[in-house]
Amino acid sequence: MGQTLQIGPLTLAWALIVLFIGWFASTHMAERLARKQGVKIEKHVWLIALLGLVAARLAFVAQYASAYSGSLWAIIDIRDGGWEPVVGLIAIGVYVLALWVWQSKAAKAVTTGAALFCAIWLGGTFGLSMLAPSNATLPQFTGVALDAQSVSLPALKGQPVVVNLWATWCPPCRREMPVLMAAEKAHPNVRFVYVNQGEKPEAVLRYVQQIGMSPGSVVLDGEESLSRMVQQRALPTTLFFDAEGKQVAVRSGELSAATLTQHLEQIVGSR
Repeated sequence: MGQTLQIGPLTLAWALIVLFIGWFASTHMAERLARKQGVKIEKHVWLIALLGLVAARLAFVAQYASAYSGSLWAIIDIRDGGWEPVVGLIAIGVYVLALWVWQSKAAKAVTTGAALFCAIWLGGTFGLSMLAPSNATLPQFTGVALDAQSVSLPALKGQPVVVNLWATWCPPCRREMPVLMAAEKAHPNVRFVYVNQGEKPEAVLRYVQQIGMSPGSVVLDGEESLSRMVQQRALPTTLFFDAEGKQVAVRSGELSAATLTQHLEQIVGSR
């Protein structure tokens, strides 16, 4: 099973689906219990959710502060998927504990909801990790780069490899491209391969020349065969492989400098 659920043109991350299931189930449970007790907990429901999300985001931003360069928009722009979920769960736990310390009438209902959310989130995350392929390696894909050279992904084994599936018509692909290109320059020991999905060579070449990409790094996949091989239809999607050719991480969606750094650490080592 891939990391995303494809429904027509809509692509949803399974982790996000688990998050929403946990939210709705825990909120329903907590409010049902609160009604029986004659207690209102709407304020706590929203505050606890906000606290968990903000804590998880700020913990990630603090860890990769240099990548955000003090940009408030970059910090707020959560499309990059940068979170520290454990910190968020800890923040939720602190809020629940505070309710008991303050002897709030809402403590029991909120605790029940928070416990259910944590159980669903942790259980769902564990389940997704168990269902994820543990033996994925560099795909048996060979394509022709814009410099007319053949590029075989399995032949790249022996060095860390980043494979980016993208298209020129895809706005998030275009937004993340400068980030990928900067990382490519900063990590000469990592091979970056940009596999264009389904476009004609002329369109790809125009864009590559426009932004100054290396033609040898851009591989054409007019039949979108690599997307089918790795079961990743969303664009952009970036796959990370270590020097042994083992797939270590997959990111479906736009990368920021911070989230790219996070994944590069997994295949390269410390920053």
